[in-house]
Amino acid sequence: MKHKNNIAKAVSLAAGLLFSASALSANWNIAVGDGGSSAQEALGLKFIELLEAKTGGKHSAKLFLNGQLGSEQDTVNDVALGTTDFSILASNNLTPFSPSLGILSLPYIFENLDQAIAATEGSIADELVENTIRDSNTRILGWTYSGFRVLSNSKKPIQKISDLEGVVVRVPKNEIMIDTYQSWGINPTPMAWSETFTALQQGVVDGQDTPYTTIYAMKFGEVQKYIADLHYLFLLEPLIISESLFQDQDAATQKAILEAGKEATKYSISWLKEKESIIKDELVNKYNMQIDTLQDEAEWAARAQKAVWPKFYESVGGKDKVNELLRSLGRAEI
Repeated sequence: MKHKNNIAKAVSLAAGLLFSASALSANWNIAVGDGGSSAQEALGLKFIELLEAKTGGKHSAKLFLNGQLGSEQDTVNDVALGTTDFSILASNNLTPFSPSLGILSLPYIFENLDQAIAATEGSIADELVENTIRDSNTRILGWTYSGFRVLSNSKKPIQKISDLEGVVVRVPKNEIMIDTYQSWGINPTPMAWSETFTALQQGVVDGQDTPYTTIYAMKFGEVQKYIADLHYLFLLEPLIISESLFQDQDAATQKAILEAGKEATKYSISWLKEKESIIKDELVNKYNMQIDTLQDEAEWAARAQKAVWPKFYESVGGKDKVNELLRSLGRAEI
């Protein structure tokens, strides 16, 4: 794959530079795609707090919010090379570099938060961590639970599939998500996350899909009016570290980093449970947004699963791997 090959070449060329000041630094940088008050920020702040406590203050880190260190996909390359230490990003933006992660983006693979938690705590998650190290020279340390991606737009209420007609929707540069919208009869507009607010503001696109927590953190209520309460994709956002940086650490520091990642993941669950309903109320009351329930979401799910899942079986590890995940979630096999 192009992204994978580029990373491999770049890592090879930079091999002599990987043991750098960044690798030795006690004050690391964490790239964050979203803004303040986001689930990404909450995970990052908790990780830093835990890291400092577990290393006796020897190691710390700083968050760079709102894509200050580059787009989420760009930071994967930077972390792989060790020029950025950590990144918190949507799993769909890591998938182009490690395709098996696409299993987390199959439409309607998760029905609720508990299933998303189960997926990140089971054997499949362990495989995904190892695959990502192999494919991208980055290591997943923890997971941000950001909630289901709901569809916001500035044009009209959306309650059924036919309401999508005429609405220009921004999606990440992710084939699974692009094909999902195509299964519903529209061609979405792939766009970098860092460009999305401006595109919404200027009317280049009418809408986008992200969780309630992200809509609030990114102040999309200033440029969006309607939200369709969609449940096609539960957004998991991994915290990744340069594998080269991780291997440069002594055993005690590695242990502290891994433990901080696991405990920050647990914190992310409680943060979402506490904040999501409050944030939904804020979007309605502060920004005057309208939240609409889909009339027949079973139809949305049936169309997407029929059109999208078979196309990506091979890249995510095979149909048997999908069934393995479904079994682990207590769901029927396909």
